[in-house]
Amino acid sequence: MKTVLRILITPITLMISLLVWLCAALFSRTVFLWQIAGAVLGLLALIVLFTTSVKNGLILLGFALAVSPIGLPLLAAKLLGGLQRANMALKELLH
Repeated sequence: MKTVLRILITPITLMISLLVWLCAALFSRTVFLWQIAGAVLGLLALIVLFTTSVKNGLILLGFALAVSPIGLPLLAAKLLGGLQRANMALKELLH
């Protein structure tokens, strides 16, 4: 029974491992761009906040927070870590 389970789960863990590897490679390449976008949006938000409209400046600050390293990139890193932990749990189930 355990051999049948290994035969069924091994391709799944292989596909998840490849997906995690590809996503981690893509994530490491795009973090720098997210940081630049967050900084530019933050500066633009401060300029808009103090010169034209408080409401639009706060909206831009929200966007800057979303693309900063503590926004969407952190969420992506946590999801990728969860996927990797699930993959490791499947692998431990096999052994």
